Amino acid sequence: MNQDYQLTVEEVLGRPFFQQAYIAAGQEGLQRLVRWVHIIEVIQFEELLQGGEMILTTGAAFKSDTKLFMLYLEQLINNNVSCLCIEMGHYLSLIPQDWIDAAEACGLPLIIFPQAVRFIDITQDIHAYIINQHHKALQDLEKISREFHRMTLSSQGVSHVLGLLQSSTKAQVIYIPQDSQPRFIPQLGSRETTQWLEILNSQIELDTTSRNTGSPVVFELDGQTVIVQPVGAMGKTWAHIILVLGRKPQEYEYLILDSASLSIAQDLLRKRYMEERKLYSQTLWVDDLLHLRIRDEEQVKVLIGHGFKQLNELPYHVILLEFEHRQIENQSVLEDGEGLESAGIHLSLAARSIFEQHMFHPLLTLKNNRLVVVAFDKMSKRPAKERLQQVFQSLQLLKAEEEMELTIGVGQSNRSFLQAHVSYQEALQAISLAPTLRGKVQFFDELGVFQLLFHIPDKQILHAFVRTYLGPILDYDQTKGSELLRTLKVYLDNDGSKQVAAQQLFIVRQSLYYRLEKIEELLGADYMLPEKRLALQVGIRAYQLIHPELKL
Repeated sequence: MNQDYQLTVEEVLGRPFFQQAYIAAGQEGLQRLVRWVHIIEVIQFEELLQGGEMILTTGAAFKSDTKLFMLYLEQLINNNVSCLCIEMGHYLSLIPQDWIDAAEACGLPLIIFPQAVRFIDITQDIHAYIINQHHKALQDLEKISREFHRMTLSSQGVSHVLGLLQSSTKAQVIYIPQDSQPRFIPQLGSRETTQWLEILNSQIELDTTSRNTGSPVVFELDGQTVIVQPVGAMGKTWAHIILVLGRKPQEYEYLILDSASLSIAQDLLRKRYMEERKLYSQTLWVDDLLHLRIRDEEQVKVLIGHGFKQLNELPYHVILLEFEHRQIENQSVLEDGEGLESAGIHLSLAARSIFEQHMFHPLLTLKNNRLVVVAFDKMSKRPAKERLQQVFQSLQLLKAEEEMELTIGVGQSNRSFLQAHVSYQEALQAISLAPTLRGKVQFFDELGVFQLLFHIPDKQILHAFVRTYLGPILDYDQTKGSELLRTLKVYLDNDGSKQVAAQQLFIVRQSLYYRLEKIEELLGADYMLPEKRLALQVGIRAYQLIHPELKL
């Protein structure tokens, strides 16, 4: 905790009930912090302690037995207690020099009460003080947190937050943003600044390659404690705040640092939201490109600027991200256009960050509840599909926290801006099959025969094909309310394995046999021959395409 809120052994000695006490050993440990007071009158007690306790005893556990006292003392040291207070009179008339020497050797303050005292008065006094100080610390922390949030509304919000953080902790504060110069509060000389940046940059780089939890990193350096706190949101770190303390950090330092980092993250997020809104207005032309309203490469070149040549040669995928908040009491959270646009821009902000992390250059445009991403692949060494799956996984996890559901369709890889409409149409077709295929992410190149079926413009041809091969099954299901079509699909998809089909249909084998007999009766005994079986499987896919609302 902050020095104003913590209680040291030396300060305890100044409390009213310690007026007659004296310190016999361990003067060097007087600055140890007292977290709690505990009375221990047994010889085995290691599981009772957590560290930082002031121990009170009458000596009943060891009396004048030096061997037992050493065992008692060893357990106190192992559990990192603050000090040991012994009352004279009941079990002890003197403290052997060996005991004093042992306490001195390990730096443990040994406090002696030369006459009987009421332990209950001591525990009540110190516990009340500690609790009151904790309460005061929490009040001050809440006040400072409110001030942090208020400061972020100003143009110099980050600077003011860092200044208040420094004055509240009395620590050296270092702020290292990704996109601007580091700041030191208070200012250091150029030599010290360079040394700190070298140390911290290596530590930050090591941390980001080993984990990405958002929790602080703590390490010791030349007798100082350094706390490195990441600042960011949406799965990306935008800056680091560092506290350099000349003491062991306490809960107060961690809490106030967390509050400061959260306030700065909100400020940075707000600025990035405004930037994203601006970028969104600048890339509205992408929608024209995807819908063939732009057919001239020179026009695209003007819109893109100097990066046109490089991007035009890179492979890319067009990706559709369809978003919807989960329903609450039969009403969607996104009921108006403004809410829909705001949610889309937040999704755009997160998507841009995550795509860039995985070495894609994204162009984004928003239309209703769909975000369209043209993701140019800047890394040819690792497969794009593998990295796209990582992007989608990160987005799904991130948006699940906001009760938002994402459905994703991905077109095939392409090159040249003027071919973007092809990949866009493929993404549309892929996402349209998400309900049918029961998957949140659909790649067009994984759709199989659906790719052909999409290119049959006359749906009457599909209807006729379905009736030719599946008509008897469809009529029977409609009349009897049975599930022969689903049974046939599962049976065929599993290469005629009755065991697997029964398991996936959640029916007993005998029920499956009955259904297969009925299917054979309706379709003929030759329905498992290669040509007819293939036609049946294509017919089932065509039926799914015509009726995407049905679940098979």
